[in-house]
Amino acid sequence: MGLFDIFKSRNEAPVNTIHAEDDAIIAPADGELIDITTVSDPVFAQKMMGDGVAFAFPKEKVTICAPANGTLSVLFPTGHAFGVTMADGVEVLVHIGIETVNAKGDGFQLHAKKQGDAVRAGDPIVTADFARLSEVYDTSTMLIVTDPKDRKIEFVKPGAVKLGDKVNL
Repeated sequence: MGLFDIFKSRNEAPVNTIHAEDDAIIAPADGELIDITTVSDPVFAQKMMGDGVAFAFPKEKVTICAPANGTLSVLFPTGHAFGVTMADGVEVLVHIGIETVNAKGDGFQLHAKKQGDAVRAGDPIVTADFARLSEVYDTSTMLIVTDPKDRKIEFVKPGAVKLGDKVNL
């Protein structure tokens, strides 16, 4: 350890090493992909906002990354949700936890991106403290295609995923 290493952040976001195709939707972190119809919020479970998948992440600090190449079209200042518009116009929303908007940003750390920025699949967007959030909230994290445009988007079956694994077929 160098003399100035104590000043470095211990929760730095990972460096993006993902190389995804422009039509790919990827797992935004390491975790378990689960069937969205099993989550406790009927808005997501009944696919009222669109089709998608959900993830269960470890009860620790996890950096949630952009699930696709495109533009960061929505970024809630609370850190609980963000959206990416892909080059073909497909819109993807990542919603971290259920009712976590009520945390008012507590348990979330935004990274250096802002709404309107170009992002690459795997770029760090927000770190969520799932240990802290899980004390009050269901931390299921949804990835929803809110506007598929003319594409038929299907998803892989539930199971373990790593950051960067393609989740659409």
